[in-house]
Amino acid sequence: MSYIKRDLEDKIIALSKEYSCLLITGPRQVGKTTALKQLMGNDREYVTLDDLEERKLAKTDPAMFMQMHSLPIFIDEVQYAPELFSYIKIAVDNGAEPGAFWLSGSQAFKLMELAQESLAGRIAILHMPSLSQHEIHGNGENKEFTIDIDQLKSRKSTHSPADMKEIYERIWKGSMPGLASGKFTDRDVFYNSYLQTYIERDVSELIEKVDKIMFSDFIRAAACRIGQLLNVHDIAMDVGVSDETAKRWLSVLEKSDIIFYLRPYSNNLLKRTIKTPKLYFFDTGLVAYLTRYSSPEILANGAINGAILENYVVSEIRKTYHNNAKDCLMWYYRDKDSNEIDMVIESDGELHPFEIKRSVNPPSELISAFAVLDKGSVPRGKGAVICMRPELSAVNSENFIVPIWMI
Repeated sequence: MSYIKRDLEDKIIALSKEYSCLLITGPRQVGKTTALKQLMGNDREYVTLDDLEERKLAKTDPAMFMQMHSLPIFIDEVQYAPELFSYIKIAVDNGAEPGAFWLSGSQAFKLMELAQESLAGRIAILHMPSLSQHEIHGNGENKEFTIDIDQLKSRKSTHSPADMKEIYERIWKGSMPGLASGKFTDRDVFYNSYLQTYIERDVSELIEKVDKIMFSDFIRAAACRIGQLLNVHDIAMDVGVSDETAKRWLSVLEKSDIIFYLRPYSNNLLKRTIKTPKLYFFDTGLVAYLTRYSSPEILANGAINGAILENYVVSEIRKTYHNNAKDCLMWYYRDKDSNEIDMVIESDGELHPFEIKRSVNPPSELISAFAVLDKGSVPRGKGAVICMRPELSAVNSENFIVPIWMI
């Protein structure tokens, strides 16, 4: 088993020199604790609130907890003791040194709420996703994905080429450090344990008296609909719960970083756009496990091969922004006239449209829908088809063909 260097490491080190408090959020088991332990020096104390005695003290007597531990400190699973945040604020206001507090936890929404209530303006917040394909297979520095020709060309030296067979192997294996590092070798056992732990600990805390078997079926029903317009009623019908329950459960999946949405792009000049978001999972390996694909080869020829490839590309691009501590203004476009664009990114005052295709030689007509963005108020910039082409190419001077391995 070997440690996999995280793209976010440089940001963690840099921000620790500027902020007294640093918070790392992210899904369960994506390597937050491992990365921070790798980076912390011998002088930093480590406390996990998974330890029930430490948790009890932090909740019932946070002042004593702070006295018992020395700075600098790394407090893991800090969401279990929200009472600590006001005491951390006092320490920061009293002049705590840069990097005095490192905090981490797996309930991003709850942690963001706590941090913004108590530590607004005093804390640097970073989101650590599961491993990116660059972290697993590449080398060197990885910038956020943009449609800049020089940056795209530079990715040839930092990313590992992959054909269609290998891309589906990456999709099927997923992006969890426990599997990618070799710590665990049985993928099915890993994901089964992951789901059980997630439902027992995170879901049970967020939903009182949840039916755990039904919730497991609910996650599976959602996984069958990746890359589709969200239809809450259909998912609810599959599992036998009400639409309101399905909405509440989807909110829990989003809050705990199991799923995320791509919202539809629209502005006041584009009036016929669809308003429904599209559903994606943070980890395609989890989707492949939930949808019962037993090998990458079967997945590559299965019913969801296009949808899971789209999910992979959208998720990987999103990771490049999280790993550079940047927000990504990312949407999809669809209107009532059947014009559709898989993904639209806004950057530097321009809209950049993308099509995602399984093909090695995508037809040039794919970019014809990009012109619909010209009707909007934000100018259209360069676009791209992201596909299985082995090398970087172009449709024309304004639209590139980008290999999936280069994200």
